[in-house]
Amino acid sequence: MSAKVEDKPQDMVTIEVNGEQIQAPKGSMIIEATDARGVDVPRFCYHKKLPIAANCRMCLVEVEKAPKPLPACATPVADGMKIFTDSPRAVAAQRGVMEFLLINHPLDCPICDQGGECELQDVAMGYGRGVSRFTERKRVVDDEDLGPLISTEMTRCIHCTRCVRFLDHIAGKRELGGMNRGEYTEISTFVEGGVHSELSGNIIDLCPVGALTNKPFRFRARAWELLAHPSVAPHDAVGSNLHLHHLRGEIMRVVPRENELVNETWIADRDRYSHQGVYSEDRITRPLARVDGALREVDWQTALEQVAGLLRETVETHGPAQLGALVGPTTTAEEMYLLGRLVRGLGSRNIDHRLRDGDVSDQDQAPAFPWLGQPISALEDADAALLVGSYLRHEQPILNHRLRKATKAGATVFAINNRRYDFNYDLAEEILAGPSAQVGELAAVLQAVVTANGGTLPEGADALYPGKPDARHQAIAEQLSKAERATILLGNQANAHPQAALLRALSAELAEQTGAVLGVLPEAANTVGGYLAGAVPHREVGGVAADKAGLDARSMLAEPRKAYVLYNVEPELDCWNGQQARAALASANRVIAFSSWLTPELEREADVILPIAAFGETSGTFVNLEGRWQSFPGVGKPVGEARPGWRVLRVLGNVLELDGFDQESSDEVLHELQGAVGEVAPSNAYPWVAPKSAPAGGEGLERAGATPIYAVDPLVRRSQPLQQTSHAVAAEAWLAPATAERLGVDEGGQIRLGSEQVELPVRVSADIAEGTVWVPAALRESVAVGPMNGELEVAGH
Repeated sequence: MSAKVEDKPQDMVTIEVNGEQIQAPKGSMIIEATDARGVDVPRFCYHKKLPIAANCRMCLVEVEKAPKPLPACATPVADGMKIFTDSPRAVAAQRGVMEFLLINHPLDCPICDQGGECELQDVAMGYGRGVSRFTERKRVVDDEDLGPLISTEMTRCIHCTRCVRFLDHIAGKRELGGMNRGEYTEISTFVEGGVHSELSGNIIDLCPVGALTNKPFRFRARAWELLAHPSVAPHDAVGSNLHLHHLRGEIMRVVPRENELVNETWIADRDRYSHQGVYSEDRITRPLARVDGALREVDWQTALEQVAGLLRETVETHGPAQLGALVGPTTTAEEMYLLGRLVRGLGSRNIDHRLRDGDVSDQDQAPAFPWLGQPISALEDADAALLVGSYLRHEQPILNHRLRKATKAGATVFAINNRRYDFNYDLAEEILAGPSAQVGELAAVLQAVVTANGGTLPEGADALYPGKPDARHQAIAEQLSKAERATILLGNQANAHPQAALLRALSAELAEQTGAVLGVLPEAANTVGGYLAGAVPHREVGGVAADKAGLDARSMLAEPRKAYVLYNVEPELDCWNGQQARAALASANRVIAFSSWLTPELEREADVILPIAAFGETSGTFVNLEGRWQSFPGVGKPVGEARPGWRVLRVLGNVLELDGFDQESSDEVLHELQGAVGEVAPSNAYPWVAPKSAPAGGEGLERAGATPIYAVDPLVRRSQPLQQTSHAVAAEAWLAPATAERLGVDEGGQIRLGSEQVELPVRVSADIAEGTVWVPAALRESVAVGPMNGELEVAGH
């Protein structure tokens, strides 16, 4: 025994569990040691990702020499400790706790939505009595209204406090808490405020009983009726792992699939509830073609032949350069690859999925694709971070969770944004600056670093910020320079900046000077996949430079083409300048759409619409922000006559008599794509670009805007439960008090913006950068305001 102790690592202790010797990390809890060994210990309040509460007492075990059973979740292991999980004393304690937990629990399992997958049911079968000795009246607790996503039956609550601890320690927003004491304890919201976290749905998975359940899924199916298949989240670039549960081909609900390297055990509400949009009322169930000025349903053969004819006509009459393709960045890699082959097979190079990028002037010298610069899990080890143009909490919720873990360990976070956001951790310094000023503020940080470290500024950088860096810039520079694991993250708003190339260049130089890791965050689920699959005008598959570059998305709309192919995109909402996109489609001779949904714009402009399968209905692959390829099968049955997009493209390629369209499965397409991509080394070595002059708006004002969390793509915009939450924002013009005073408008008044004089209500807030009009993007009411960021015409009020 002593020899074994001497041989083992110093951070391990030897314990005995049910007569078997095992080793466990020093300081770990008994329940962690038993779980690692596969020894079953019942529990309700314990969860490996949550702080220990030890309030359910279900995990009581016998420890030698202890006067009474001890909670396994809160008792640290010690060298030589002897533990008994199934001794008569331990089992008696566990059975006693079980009896107390069931005293007030309602006997409504047949009507409970948790029935069949309830932890209380499972444990009661092993540790409960066959007959209750409790004859008094059971207590009843009023239900809480937590919002449109979570349904409550609080009488079932056993006060495990998993939900309370999750919202406090993981989501970072204390929205639930315990009230009263003893038998009168209740879990409730604060002042009936509801639950609004973007991660709130995880408390449904955590609840061990039926107190918190999925409201949209309520009473729709039983757990044992559902089939589960793996999938990947289709919105942000994290690529959270999911399980889709379906019943007879209809997707009923989405739950997290554990992957410690990506999303741990959590998913964002956007990923959990967006599948509701799959079955929205505007789903296209059959191909549509324009006949006598109106869209009519036609068969697939007719639609495909008509599309082929329109494409040939455009190329032959106007030349291939007059054909442009806009691709949604949530499209699978297989579909992007085939669409790229089709467009290039027709002689065009105009294909792009970077729809909301404000400036791609550095594309020829830029890396093959944007990426995080490090593994997702490494972000929680950062000790300093600078966010540039990013509300990370809403852009990439799971990534923000990793950064929040870093702040809890002592990391310092700074931000340069056009408005003050509600982060769920404290920022050491937050610089508010409009689009033009953001460039100068970042340049000032770089100047402060160079001044302190004796480095050299790149040419022209000194002219970007008038005067000398102040204390704010110096504080950021100092922390980034002295940190061992610093990171700089450029978010969605930085990529949508009209001088985004300059922001990337400044950030790359700042990272080089400080030793920080630069992360240029891709916007969508398959932004990285689009680069690798060739859905860009300047690169072939695998990031190989094209012999001749086509037009990027902004250029295709600024210089309208004769014909457009729209793939999984709603241009007026998904493009950097929705007003310009709408005008370009109206001026085009031909518009061909591959879409799952019918929008007013498509109904007005499209010549042919081919219905393609939506999320969950088609197999495919996404590449996340760390370059991880993740494939998933098709789960649900496509609605009506919709078909998987890769199959539609393959058949269309055959109709057009193009080479390379003979694949029989999406796996075959993926194999071909990966073979063509090969090994592409990620990099964030962005080139230095010559500074441009700052944009100037009407009355010296600029428009700044971000895409709301529940408006990022066509699918999430159609999820009714998400659109009923507090995060579904309205089209309003937010102004700083000084800006509002200068324009002579007040809170609740009206202001007219853009060339079309869109009238929007005014909101006045000190959280907005002065000289900036902040208007959310991707909303139909704000399309006519113009570009997401930059010049703004203020017509009056």
